[in-house]
Amino acid sequence: MKTILVTGSNGLLGQKLVELLTQQSDKKVIATARGENRLPFKEGYDYFSMDITKPEEVASVIQKTMPDVIIHGAAMTNVDQCEFEKETCWAQNVKAVEYMVEACRKHDIFLCHVSTDFIFDGAAGPYTEEGDANPLSFYGWSKYAAEKVVQHSGIRWAIARTVLVYGIAFDMSRSNIILWVKKSLEEGKNIKVVTDQWRTPTLAEDLAMGCFLIADKEAEGVFNISGKDLLTPYEMAMMTADYFGLDKGLIAEADSSNFTQPAKRPARTGFVLDKSNEILGYNPHTFKEGIAILASQL
Repeated sequence: MKTILVTGSNGLLGQKLVELLTQQSDKKVIATARGENRLPFKEGYDYFSMDITKPEEVASVIQKTMPDVIIHGAAMTNVDQCEFEKETCWAQNVKAVEYMVEACRKHDIFLCHVSTDFIFDGAAGPYTEEGDANPLSFYGWSKYAAEKVVQHSGIRWAIARTVLVYGIAFDMSRSNIILWVKKSLEEGKNIKVVTDQWRTPTLAEDLAMGCFLIADKEAEGVFNISGKDLLTPYEMAMMTADYFGLDKGLIAEADSSNFTQPAKRPARTGFVLDKSNEILGYNPHTFKEGIAILASQL
């Protein structure tokens, strides 16, 4: 029986992970998040409140639960907020990882750390696992620094990098491109969507599956875990309108200079998935299939 502890279990990835892991009969699941448990189901796992920015809480929960693997998905991911709240960002995205690593070292725990395409500058995407990092935002820098903490930790580790995660979680206010486009077009609103950024958008269920495959095999190293289609947000919006039969005439093309965002975004990221496919057997849904899965959950 392998015990897997998930951080950030109230979040989108966390919810999908706990759901997936509780379906495996040979896994014991520990869900952790700050504050109370907001998961919609209460069976098949143990829940512990754990604030990742408090080293004593991290040490105590891990000592109590003694997991074989930690999947560390909790992070501050609002890219613009990170630009303004640098100390909070650093505490959640870097210091917290140091506390995780410390506990993993002490108890010989395998760590799967979730990272991002925002460690890249977007000049040479799509990227393999060997791509050269050059973050453009403070968020990107914090996630890059965290990767370095993990890589130089001396513990057994994996890094699961992902891109533009979308999905539906219980009790979450956060929207995603599909829901935003659907809602705007249903309300007859004109929207502007960028054509000069490229991503491989990732269904939350696929990211959870990628993390599970890493945890199950305790596969070491860096793995790209994203969707397989390289798309611009404009293309994503058009495909969403098509799927729901909504008016594409309301969607206008724009380039990123039309938008003022505090944090700089990389232009062209997206991932090459050959390594994950080969070593983990990771095979994500297409974006079209992702829209359908999301629609079935609405």
